[in-house]
Amino acid sequence: MTASPAFGLIIVGDEILSGKRADKHLSKVIELLGARGLALAWAEYVGDDPARIAAVLKRAFAGGDVVFSTGGIGATPDDHTRQCAAAALGVPLALHPEAEALIRERMQDTAREQGVPYEPDRPDNVHRLNMGVFPAGASIIPNPYNKIPGFSVGHVHFLPGFPVMAWPMIEWVLDTRYAHLARPAGVSERSVIVFGAMEASLTPLMEAVERDHPGVKVFSLPSVDHPQYGRHIELGVKGDAARLDAAYAQLRTGLDGFGARIGPELVR
Repeated sequence: MTASPAFGLIIVGDEILSGKRADKHLSKVIELLGARGLALAWAEYVGDDPARIAAVLKRAFAGGDVVFSTGGIGATPDDHTRQCAAAALGVPLALHPEAEALIRERMQDTAREQGVPYEPDRPDNVHRLNMGVFPAGASIIPNPYNKIPGFSVGHVHFLPGFPVMAWPMIEWVLDTRYAHLARPAGVSERSVIVFGAMEASLTPLMEAVERDHPGVKVFSLPSVDHPQYGRHIELGVKGDAARLDAAYAQLRTGLDGFGARIGPELVR
């Protein structure tokens, strides 16, 4: 892995691709990373097809990005992520001892809450231990919601599909494994609304700003039917806050030569 890896997100589940459930992870992961001055580089959706999941995970393990994978780590027939992770790595699955202890603790808590005796050898309780069967060499990710852990293998981290569980687990990973990557200054954006200009004519200016300010990205977001601004382009720069002012100043100076009408400025 590089000193400053990129971050990726894999979202697993037929229910997302079929529209039965709306994905909430993408926007939240962007928020969690942004709060630490980090940014999401890519995201990928995949259904509950073992071959596709294994292929996606194989690429994740082979790359250098920090990757969060949500969904499919349960123990029902449509949960394949644990098995696919092992297949992608070429390692066996094994019951993780810490995961086993936490799952047994959760089962005892549930029995106590229901006022019934804890029966560790009952078939359904034995089956629940499958949720702690991870690829060999995995480490656990604690789950503050119900104690059923997720797991990490290197730079790829596996969480449940439930937001109430996954989101605090992602925060734990970020603050435990990657706290050294957090940047207090953060990634910022400055942009301006531009009327009466074409993207093609602005491209040389955009290229010049990126060339002159390494680490800063220039973006152009055209709109034809915005409820407030109508047809316009939001033109801006994003990146390390310490480098942004000079890049934005060059962008604004360059716009003066186009004769375009300038609207409000936006800062994020």
